[in-house]
Amino acid sequence: MEAAAAAAAAAAAPVRLWVKTEPFLVGALPVPPPARLGPHYLRKMAAYARARAAEGCFPRLSWPRWRHIACGKLQLGRGLAWLYFELFHSLLQRDPPRRLEWAEAEAACANADELERERSKVSVDTLQFLLFLYVQQVNKVSLRRSLIGEEWPSPRTKSPSLTGKSASENKNWNDQDHRAFVQSHLSDMLELLLEPEQLTASSHSTHSSLVSYEAVCALSFLIEGTVNRSRTVHPLHELALWQPCHGQNGYSKVSRAFSFPKLESWLRSCLTTNPFGMTACLKSGKKLAWAQQVEGTTRRAKIACKTRVVPEVFPMVIMSQVYKQTLAKSSDTLVGAHVRIHRCNESFIYLLSPLRSVTIEKCRNSTFVLGPVQASVHVHSCDNVKVIVVCHRLSLSSTAGCTFYILTPTQPLILSGNQGVSFAPFHTHYPMLEDHMAQVGLATLPNYWDSPMLVCKESGDTSVYRLLPPLDFYTFVIPFEMEGDTTETPGGLPHAYQKALSQREQKVQIWQKTVKEAGLTKDQRKQFQILVENKFYEWLVQTGNRQQLDSLVPPAVGSKQAAG
Repeated sequence: MEAAAAAAAAAAAPVRLWVKTEPFLVGALPVPPPARLGPHYLRKMAAYARARAAEGCFPRLSWPRWRHIACGKLQLGRGLAWLYFELFHSLLQRDPPRRLEWAEAEAACANADELERERSKVSVDTLQFLLFLYVQQVNKVSLRRSLIGEEWPSPRTKSPSLTGKSASENKNWNDQDHRAFVQSHLSDMLELLLEPEQLTASSHSTHSSLVSYEAVCALSFLIEGTVNRSRTVHPLHELALWQPCHGQNGYSKVSRAFSFPKLESWLRSCLTTNPFGMTACLKSGKKLAWAQQVEGTTRRAKIACKTRVVPEVFPMVIMSQVYKQTLAKSSDTLVGAHVRIHRCNESFIYLLSPLRSVTIEKCRNSTFVLGPVQASVHVHSCDNVKVIVVCHRLSLSSTAGCTFYILTPTQPLILSGNQGVSFAPFHTHYPMLEDHMAQVGLATLPNYWDSPMLVCKESGDTSVYRLLPPLDFYTFVIPFEMEGDTTETPGGLPHAYQKALSQREQKVQIWQKTVKEAGLTKDQRKQFQILVENKFYEWLVQTGNRQQLDSLVPPAVGSKQAAG
């Protein structure tokens, strides 16, 4: 009778589970993982860590122990080992004051030894870190499958894009890919979390294997859900302990553990599409008219957002096909949002709010000025774009002729397929910039804008990038009035770049003095002014800056933009 009542209660208030966006969108490095991070080696790592609990491997894994495992056992380089460790740590560490404390401590380190001592204080949850490393497989390329065209997930899981075409090529964004990945690899991931006595000699589960409550807590890194379609989002372990579910997921109060086969079956039956993911954003998100329709063009910018329905979930903004326009926004809709900018050409886009992450894909001949980005900026398959941003991490792949003006506390990641990349110091400001930096926990130091990391073997040629020569460096003025206290570039400029600007300013002053002392008559001054203005106009046209100035003209009174 009790079992029947429990089943009835579960049916009346069903649990809906979904795969969280963040571990894939922000946590999965957009590059195929090293072979030694495959499931076989991760199982070995799990056993090794549990066996050395007393040495700082379990239940929390310290940086020195992970460095030993990664470099000594998995044959990863130290830089790559820290990259994965710091990427996971920053993914979970969202508290801005703690982030600022860490930045201050790292900036105070005088040498590599002091920095290593500071890093040795950092530790992460071992089981969650194992899952994080497993998730890197989402970008693994299978040679056999790519040859025969069966790369998972199947074509049926492709999700729509703003253009009506498939958007499945970006697995980091596609929530249907995330769900398919978890469904396909759920057994492996659960086995990774099992205690040694629950595994066979070949590190696999049996029908009688038990999954500890701690393991299900770790799985909450990937899965969350609701009860009876309520708006309250709960982590997986809270839902798994809910009394009506015990009959389905095999939880025993005596052993404080779950039956492996029942738990796996329950998870599979409850997993559904993420109601806050990209698919939901495109299907039911609010359409925003932020960009003005350009006269004489047939293209219409498409911008959709999924606002913050619940406080636990970051909102999403997806914009596509902004063409020959200037789009400027500082809005509550953007605060803490994951932003995807797709197929924008010959445009200037200003998103002047604190953001969670930004992905820029398949854009050409455009400039992007972004508010501080708490997690990551990823630029993929873009030509001749400029990105101006303060961000925690920058990564780029398959770009050509792009320039990045950045302030970042981590090394910019150069992945595969890039050419003609230029890095330069962040060189602008807007009145709320420092307030926004504090909101996301970003400081002016340390700043690794000039120390990129070549991640892929094929990107090992340092000639793919350069540091922008100071003679080619100009400051950037954000042409909008806002309230706020920031009046100069946070942290200032490196000496060589500041010197180049000062010398250029000195030349202007000399020129102005020369004109003043030339003794021109009134007519000569008028002719000279016309000549200078004509030359300036020619320069505006040749450089494309005229389009930017024209697009800054306010729209006609009758033209209204949607709020948001």
